[in-house]
Amino acid sequence: MNKLIAIGIVSVGLATLAACDVRKTQEGNVTLPKYEVEKTQSGDVTLPKYDVKTPDVKVTTEEKVIEVPKIEVTPAK
Repeated sequence: MNKLIAIGIVSVGLATLAACDVRKTQEGNVTLPKYEVEKTQSGDVTLPKYDVKTPDVKVTTEEKVIEVPKIEVTPAK
């Protein structure tokens, strides 16, 4: 049943994308600036260390029975 729902969702998504019409309306032009970079000193990187204590999280599940009202539908005449 889950596979059927997944296939349905994917089909609707593909149909939506296929309905798009894309047209190029203008040519693009990109000119990037040129840079020259020189090294002026040697570097040394030491990252700081942290001791992090995270809170304890307990996740549990519990089964419950929920009464759902019954709805009767009668066809219109």
